[in-house]
Amino acid sequence: MIYREAGQFRTTYAADQRIFPITQDRVGFWLLLAAAFIGVPLLASEYALTALLIPMLVLALAALGLNILTGYAGQFSLGTAAFMSVGAFAAYNLQLRIPWLPLLATFALAGLISAAVGMVFGLPSLRIKGFYLAVATLAAQFFVDWLFTKVGWFSNNSSSGVITAQPMAIAGVQIDTPVRRYLLVLAIVSALALVAKNVARSRTGRSWMAVRDMDVAAEVIGIPILRTKLLAFGLSSFYCGVSGALWAFAYLGTVEPQAFDLQRSLQILFMVIIGGLGSLIGSYFGAALIYGLPIILRGTLNAIGAQITPATVEHLTFMTVGALIILFLIIEPSGLARLWQIGKQKLRVWPFPY
Repeated sequence: MIYREAGQFRTTYAADQRIFPITQDRVGFWLLLAAAFIGVPLLASEYALTALLIPMLVLALAALGLNILTGYAGQFSLGTAAFMSVGAFAAYNLQLRIPWLPLLATFALAGLISAAVGMVFGLPSLRIKGFYLAVATLAAQFFVDWLFTKVGWFSNNSSSGVITAQPMAIAGVQIDTPVRRYLLVLAIVSALALVAKNVARSRTGRSWMAVRDMDVAAEVIGIPILRTKLLAFGLSSFYCGVSGALWAFAYLGTVEPQAFDLQRSLQILFMVIIGGLGSLIGSYFGAALIYGLPIILRGTLNAIGAQITPATVEHLTFMTVGALIILFLIIEPSGLARLWQIGKQKLRVWPFPY
């Protein structure tokens, strides 16, 4: 009897076009933001912030970028980690070569550089699709890894190839504690998620979905295929570039190509598949499940007294993720986001059958 739409009338177009048209959704959203921005910094430990929440949010942002490209525009990509790597090295070099540049501007420019690279590797999508496009984007993964490893300018001629990220500061305030790093990441991820939600609801988002469903029909009704696909690659790579910069500066503290290998691309792809293609909230669900799964397995096995090595936990994680992907593809191809949607529909008509 709590989650009801009855009596909530929308008398203007603005009210009808709200992201959360139901009062309960708006209240729940603001409570969730308050918990994330106020409750978590007060209650969470440094370990939880550093080892769990910060990397989970950064990977959710990367999954959000991939979901824009694959879930909304229907363009398959295996080069997500490559564009994250571009963003990380771009942010490092911008801070190194232009030290007076503000930190937030550095992250934005790093995202734009990554977007430009993503659009270049997105050019094959104009002629190929599906498996062949995945192979073309996979080439970006190997090329970017080779470039940052072999060309010393990007790593400031470091002999090891592993470089320390510069300290973060905004308006003279040092971002040097786990709480401050968490709040910075949370603010950026929340702002970009809001932008992605509004873009998906705009004419651009509808063009992406038309191209995804049937590109020939979309072209017939006047949608510019070239601009639509490249815009999807550009915006997706922008999100991945910003997430790569945050991964290097706010989480690892180092910039290295090995942190953005093919396994990272596959991990983000699994997040999108399990979370739900074409659903922004599914990116968060998938990131929480995939990244938190090893911690859940380790805690469960330790609780029952099983002594296992970290390598065994990693192998069990791979097996569990594979089983979950098969399970969701068979039972619910739309992923966790669809289960969330079904749960909300059941609440709307409870206690009556749905």
